[in-house]
Amino acid sequence: MHGVPWPKLRWEVVSASEEKMSARLAWSSKELLEVFPFPHQAQLNTQIAPGALTFETLVVAGSDSLVPITFGFHPYFGIPGIPRKEWTLRLPSMQRLRLDAQGIPSGEARPFPAAETLLGSTSYDDGFALDQDRAVFAITGGGYTIRVEFLEGFRFAQVFAPVAQELVALEPMTASTSALTSGQNLVLLQPGKQYRAAFRVAVDKS
Repeated sequence: MHGVPWPKLRWEVVSASEEKMSARLAWSSKELLEVFPFPHQAQLNTQIAPGALTFETLVVAGSDSLVPITFGFHPYFGIPGIPRKEWTLRLPSMQRLRLDAQGIPSGEARPFPAAETLLGSTSYDDGFALDQDRAVFAITGGGYTIRVEFLEGFRFAQVFAPVAQELVALEPMTASTSALTSGQNLVLLQPGKQYRAAFRVAVDKS
């Protein structure tokens, strides 16, 4: 849905405290349904703890419609004071998605073994299908480790690490790129049913 002119999203705060916050979005207005014509309700729950931030997304389908599950998050990370080339990137065992000439997954994939290596001059802009329900991605440098823990519901990932920028994006996704048009591995949530997806960002200092 990148590039689509989005209407204003009206999130309603359900509860908030120093450690937790919940907000709800009703996807039912005419302007929202013109962009994504599947009535549903989404709730985002966040919880902060020492060194960790957890995000949980709940999607409840409307009573009369299937809802394609095709959302994700785009967290970008860096380690101040440590050059990118000195960061260590840890990736789990996955399937690397093959892309066509337009950069869209072709439906084929090849094994990608778990790896823990210096970034150096290596770049990534790749989509992956996870081999397991839970997975951990991480970058380490200067005595710090930043982990992205896929806890539930995120079956795909995008890893973006451009060689000319001091950043790495480790992105939890519920579907592969362009799944709405290809239908590849697309989860269709039945009317009235709920889908849960959660991930955690944690920072450790050695």
